[in-house]
Amino acid sequence: MLDAVTQVVPVERLAVHFHDTYGQALSNILVSLQMGISIVDSSVSGLGGCPYAKGASGNVATEDVIYMLNGLGVKTNVDLRKLLLAGDFICKHLGRPSGSKAAIALSRTTATASKL
Repeated sequence: MLDAVTQVVPVERLAVHFHDTYGQALSNILVSLQMGISIVDSSVSGLGGCPYAKGASGNVATEDVIYMLNGLGVKTNVDLRKLLLAGDFICKHLGRPSGSKAAIALSRTTATASKL
């Protein structure tokens, strides 16, 4: 689909928005980045949903996107540690678990600081 869209719309004018219902958001984002798209929507802890698609998860978790980008060496100017704290804060106040795989994994390790 992006191939077709980029034939009509300049890549620098595009942004992507992926829900992670089937666990494909990060791979879709990676392909988008490789195509030159640099604007990616996400939500802290993957919060949200879609009123039009029953059972759909929220947008891809910002923590997961930043963790991936850090691993790729992409400079984001986002402090992952502070982002993880913000996600933990909102999830505790909403009484729901984080939708971020990175946040869950990093919260379970004693070497969290070395992974950031």
